[in-house]
Amino acid sequence: MSRSTNVAALYVDPLGVYPALTEHWYAAHRDARTYAGPWPIVAHPPCGPWSSLRHLHTHPEDARLGLVAIEQVRKWGGVLEQPAGSRLWAASDPPITSTASPGFAICVEQVSWGHVARKKTWLYFVGVDRQLVVDGVRFGGTPTHWASGGHQHDRKGSGGFVPEGIKICSAQQRNRTPIAFANWLLDLATTARP
Repeated sequence: MSRSTNVAALYVDPLGVYPALTEHWYAAHRDARTYAGPWPIVAHPPCGPWSSLRHLHTHPEDARLGLVAIEQVRKWGGVLEQPAGSRLWAASDPPITSTASPGFAICVEQVSWGHVARKKTWLYFVGVDRQLVVDGVRFGGTPTHWASGGHQHDRKGSGGFVPEGIKICSAQQRNRTPIAFANWLLDLATTARP
């Protein structure tokens, strides 16, 4: 596996997949807000303050990082990832869903790239060809886990009742990015022309 030299991964977990995939990654030890180019980015700002599980998160600074990440992807090109239901899209200026916003957003399920849960995810692309993205979207995969804030004993999470035979994701499992998904995002980011 070769490491990408022309894409920066921002707001990533130092124990996650990105440090092995790109030499330019920013986490707590290297403040992603300080990224000054020149490469396009794959941004994974903290989703807690913007997600349906925001009641589990209490770090107010984390919310600001999402807005900074939108500015960064608009400047450098690439992709920003957030869970389905994220309120970050509407909070951006202009809102990502508006026609005044550069780029476009699509929804995918990370189970198609090997995640244990369906994990519906919104991706915001700037400077990346839409057809290239659409052609690379995967479908299928069988979830073995449920990504929600539910507890095993009550089998009800924020996304509804957990189906029988399906386990509930731990926080660590919910946060994991499948390596195939990360590689796809990095490959798309390399094509960005902001």
